[in-house]
Amino acid sequence: MVLIAACIFAKSGKALVARQFVNDMTRARLEGLLDAFPKLIGNEKEAATRQHTFVETDSVRYVYHPLDNIYVVLVTTKNSNILEDLETLRLFSRVIPEYCRSNDEKEILAHDFDLIFAFDEVVTLGYRESVNLAQIRTFTEMDSHEERVFMQIKEAQEKAAKQAMAEKAKELKRAQKEALSRGLKPSYQSSTGISSSTPSAAAVSEPVAPRPAAPKGPIGGGKALKLGGKTTNEDDFLNTLRQQGQSIAPVEKASLSGGPSSLTAPVSSAPRVKREAVHVRTDEKINARVSRDGGLESGEVVATVSLSVATPDLNNVAIQMSDAATISGVQLQVHPNLDKKEWQTSSILKVKPNGKPYPVNSDVGILKWKQVLAEEDQLPISLNCWPQESSDGVQVNIEYTLQRDDITLQNVRIVIPLPTATSPIVGECEGAYEYMKTKNVIVWSMPVIDTSNPSGSLEFSVPNGHADHFFPVSVAFSSQNLFVPITVQEVSSGSGPVVYSLETNFNSDHFEIV
Repeated sequence: MVLIAACIFAKSGKALVARQFVNDMTRARLEGLLDAFPKLIGNEKEAATRQHTFVETDSVRYVYHPLDNIYVVLVTTKNSNILEDLETLRLFSRVIPEYCRSNDEKEILAHDFDLIFAFDEVVTLGYRESVNLAQIRTFTEMDSHEERVFMQIKEAQEKAAKQAMAEKAKELKRAQKEALSRGLKPSYQSSTGISSSTPSAAAVSEPVAPRPAAPKGPIGGGKALKLGGKTTNEDDFLNTLRQQGQSIAPVEKASLSGGPSSLTAPVSSAPRVKREAVHVRTDEKINARVSRDGGLESGEVVATVSLSVATPDLNNVAIQMSDAATISGVQLQVHPNLDKKEWQTSSILKVKPNGKPYPVNSDVGILKWKQVLAEEDQLPISLNCWPQESSDGVQVNIEYTLQRDDITLQNVRIVIPLPTATSPIVGECEGAYEYMKTKNVIVWSMPVIDTSNPSGSLEFSVPNGHADHFFPVSVAFSSQNLFVPITVQEVSSGSGPVVYSLETNFNSDHFEIV
């Protein structure tokens, strides 16, 4: 079978897109073949009613398929296999809706190069390649994981440089104010990268602090470029700024390794809390293992309440907690240095009469609890993953449901493994998704899940695989709402109530559907 060319015609006979697959044919010859096609089918009234039709001349055969307002045409040699030609024609007809929202002339012309690139993946030098629609989409996307990582690192470095520049500008302003307050005339220097503007017409230049001497040595260390690695000069510059008292935020490096478990690491959603002299923090984690057929195999919630005091006069404060007796199935444990009788009768956490006081500026655990979960309905969120195998591949439907209206989940990430060397075709997604080719997973993420979006679904398909390829499904989330609502009511000392700050974190530690 030799395919000479593929073409898309408008019903008016105008050639919209044409791609030649053989080299031994001149442009004039190809244009003559394309011009002849509208004339050959012009007198056939039944052309638009047939599913697949063809016409022949003395030298070539036209196999075409009417598709709404266009014709999809293959120009082949007369000795080619008509059955293989029809199969190739069907694949070409399925490619067009992947890149064009409609089959009108304007839409085809707007995506002409996308179609040509897709046609080249189907046919090479006149012969069809063994590819399907999903593979064509993967090949034409030309996705690069290394490029994404490089751009993330570059953005992080640029952000750190801007922060360093802003801190340097503040330092220069402080130095100028100090010089003026001492009656000294500030030295004026021109500097690049930092400029100041004032409402007055005459701009006042700011004093420039002397730059640290650059380290002597040959330029370049003879090493290859390492993606994401900091240069020595950058480290020296940041270290110099830190020694001068500047606050430089560390640049996070993107990890190029690690499996799907690294994608579901706990992410704290709690904003920074202004710490008072008495600070109480509750860290709660959930572990759950759910069967894909329904039912909870294992699950538990563990939590630790810690206290930090800033001054010695507060090292004997008493903390009034909410009544935990009304919550069933929770095992509570207080620190041995605390008064258990006071806790059991009044839910107050305080040091024993002759006990050791709290250390200053140190987090001390004062209360722990654990709740063993017995049913899937107790989980804050449930997932239903349904892979359906068919002759065209596997269709996967995933749905989440929020089961606790009093908990708002943030930074939700659901990681679904995929069969090897497959690219998913996503048909429906509430939220956002990312196909990570190097880890062979698809990550479905939602910034927030609450009562405004208590359920959502993701639907995608892959050309091959079976149900076991899509498990285990990992879930990660964070929240400022505790699963077990034991909270601080009041903090007091011998002189009365004490101002305190409170921080609560509820994260998923290991949450899987197997």
